[in-house]
Amino acid sequence: MYQVLYRKWRPQVFSDVAGQPHVTDTLRRELQEGRLSHAYLFTGSRGTGKTTCAKILAKAVNCLHPVDGNPCNECEICKGIDSGSILDVIEIDAASNNGVDNIRDLREEANFTPVAAKYRVYIIDEVHMLSIGAFNALLKTLEEPPSYVLFILATTEVHKLPATILSRCQRFDFRRIPPEDIAARLEYVAGQEGMTLEHNAALLIARIADGALRDALSILDQCAGRSKQITVETVSEAAGLAGHAHLYELSAAIRAQDSARALALLDELHQGSCDMERLCGDLIDHFRNLMIAKTVPAPGELIICTESELQQIQAEAKGFSMEAVLSALDLLQGTLERMRSGVNRRIEMEMALIKLATPALCTDSAALLRRIEALEQAVRTGCTAAPEPKTERLPLREEPVAEPREAVSAPPPAFPSGREMELEPPLKPSPPSAMPAPLAPEPERPDDPEPQAGQEGDEAFLKWPQVLSVLSEIDKPIAGILSGSSAFFRGEFVLIQSENPLLGSFIRQGSHSSAVKEAVLRVTGRKYRLGLYSGVGKNQPKKKTDPLDDLMGRLSDAQVETEIR
Repeated sequence: MYQVLYRKWRPQVFSDVAGQPHVTDTLRRELQEGRLSHAYLFTGSRGTGKTTCAKILAKAVNCLHPVDGNPCNECEICKGIDSGSILDVIEIDAASNNGVDNIRDLREEANFTPVAAKYRVYIIDEVHMLSIGAFNALLKTLEEPPSYVLFILATTEVHKLPATILSRCQRFDFRRIPPEDIAARLEYVAGQEGMTLEHNAALLIARIADGALRDALSILDQCAGRSKQITVETVSEAAGLAGHAHLYELSAAIRAQDSARALALLDELHQGSCDMERLCGDLIDHFRNLMIAKTVPAPGELIICTESELQQIQAEAKGFSMEAVLSALDLLQGTLERMRSGVNRRIEMEMALIKLATPALCTDSAALLRRIEALEQAVRTGCTAAPEPKTERLPLREEPVAEPREAVSAPPPAFPSGREMELEPPLKPSPPSAMPAPLAPEPERPDDPEPQAGQEGDEAFLKWPQVLSVLSEIDKPIAGILSGSSAFFRGEFVLIQSENPLLGSFIRQGSHSSAVKEAVLRVTGRKYRLGLYSGVGKNQPKKKTDPLDDLMGRLSDAQVETEIR
């Protein structure tokens, strides 16, 4: 009968155990010096060598001719333990022998001396499965066993063991085996079995095994069933890494916010007998790979895939923001939990895809952060709605574009009067046919600020804060002068209202004036002329002005250049 590779190539001495030198070196030294403990605890993830080391230790303490702390594997004791003919080494599965009665029988047997070997060794695998009563029954025997009894406990979940058990054992933590050590062992086994194993294929198997040599040998066994020439493609097919095209199609539909396409793909997968819980888990792994690709400079070390698929993952990750990826992971994790307790898994998956393709429907913190980011971007750019995905912003055109405004009760005058002085020569009026047709008035929104009081016919420039934000990037001095200011529309003028007396001298400088016009053009899409606004209206009492301000006004009217130091 064929014997699988992980059983056939189980290490027989400590030096053959891969990736655990901190354990094997200590055990060999204790055996050489005769400093054996009465109870050992081996803990670690699956496939890292816990049971293997326990069996080697059981043979080493009873071997008739040990070699540097290793069993000779040639004497009758070693051969008898391997064949199971010597009953002094007892391996117990705690998952099926976890009751008080089983431990009571163990305690009674421990009182008898060994028949053929020097020590009676009890290997209790998955010891965390014992009941509380069984642990309590084992305590006294584990603390002070007979001199010829040795306990070796093995577990993958050490946190489930009572502190009273932990304090009575010498503990060894088995680490996940590094991929390089697993690959080296796989290449050795493949050479002994007459296989041809590529180095990259061995490394891929090691990464899939996730630190478990037993799993790696099982995958190698599966690959050998397909071909003796084992390549990366052979490993991908055997391990199920190929055939993930549907995941990329689903993520593309989510990125394009096409919920109809996502549901159509889900229906095709459902008709093909795809399990919805498995699909949700695969999508979680897919978005996890996107998260790693966006975060880690060398994602190939953390993502288990081929080189070509890694490039595809990196290209896919560029279409998602980190907020979108984290939001998708949170949503899919919650969906997977609800699937296990829900009635219809398909409905849960459909709901998840609709929410992923429609961010406005998501209410988790990551989705809210995405929406806040979109609103901040809209405030910075002056857009009232977030831009469509993957749409490039068109350049501004030179011809004027009418900006929607709120309806006013009376038409604005053509030119400013009083202190709203003209800062540049008046433009020639265009014929009525050349004027752009006004758009429909913008509906009043509840979050719009109320217009400031001004002269009759003036209209508040509600996007003036956005103009100041643009100015802070292109002309910081004038942005500082205009801090706290406001503005109004009057015909083809933008009238600036500010309490800063230096505004007049600054705004007359060509560079500052051009910067303000450029900022207004970016925000509104239309060219305006500039003016100063006094802010005194018919229904507003006239404020007392500062003498210096009055003097500045007169000098401005006389077009006298002034400079205040």
